[in-house]
Amino acid sequence: MMAEKDYLDLDLIAKECNLYDKADEGSAVNKIQSLDEFYEKDDLVKIYNYFLTVSKNPEILMNVIQCLDRIRDNSSLSPLLDLLLMKNIEDEKDAFINVRAMCAKAIANLKDTSAVTPLLYCLNNKDENYKIRLACADALGRIGDRYAVAPLIEVVKDEDEKSVYLRETAASALGMLGDLRAVDPLVSILEAQKGIWNKFTFLKERVIEALGKLRLDNNERVFNALKNSLLDESPQIRINAIEAIMDSENPHAVETIKTCLVEDDNEEVRKNALIALYNLVGREILDEVANGSDYPDSLKLEAVSMISEYEEDGDEDE
Repeated sequence: MMAEKDYLDLDLIAKECNLYDKADEGSAVNKIQSLDEFYEKDDLVKIYNYFLTVSKNPEILMNVIQCLDRIRDNSSLSPLLDLLLMKNIEDEKDAFINVRAMCAKAIANLKDTSAVTPLLYCLNNKDENYKIRLACADALGRIGDRYAVAPLIEVVKDEDEKSVYLRETAASALGMLGDLRAVDPLVSILEAQKGIWNKFTFLKERVIEALGKLRLDNNERVFNALKNSLLDESPQIRINAIEAIMDSENPHAVETIKTCLVEDDNEEVRKNALIALYNLVGREILDEVANGSDYPDSLKLEAVSMISEYEEDGDEDE
């Protein structure tokens, strides 16, 4: 039987949940998951917060964090930050990497800007495990505080950074933040890594996605960088560039994407270019491709298929 609801004996509840029994981890997790049958939301938060401060079991802690993340109460920020920063854990720190990464995700969902400084502390610590730094970079983007922009730019620009995955995540975070200070360093990466299909491919993909989110309608440098990315060796980068150009509202977007219909040798890239052009100019591009002689047969078939869908949708609307 759980402790009485009108008085929360947090230590007793912890014992009833077998929180201190190292040999009965599975039972503890099951009991923690059943607490919502006995307690209201406000009491649950107090219980879960307490569990974060006393448990030293990674599996149990991950379960508690998941429970807190479903509720998302700002009173959980302090114990989550303490766990992220390992304030109550002294031994076997490597065993808590996934716990701490999950903490960063839960912290991000609280959207509390007071978490930015400790998240930046972990992000900027090059001795920190890369999984933690990845989670913190993503959290900074999701929280949305512009104070994180400059540090994230430094991570993206750092060619000595051992983890290219971290640079990718920082680029994505900058896209979420939407701050124009990120434009020049992001474009510089595209310009510096032109035509290279290697470990930087995914970084370039994230950079293009971030630039697309910034919605820079009249920035010619950005547009030219995206246009040049249509010549990249990676088909996925070319597809990402097509999508970003489609969203750019640049007056040259249509003619630029149109070159991919004939000049690109990848069927998937051509298909994405056709879809982007359809989104920009409508049915006329489908008729042009279906009836034109300059287009590959596979693309003409795709256009005919899209016309059929277009006509079916029109019949349904009538």
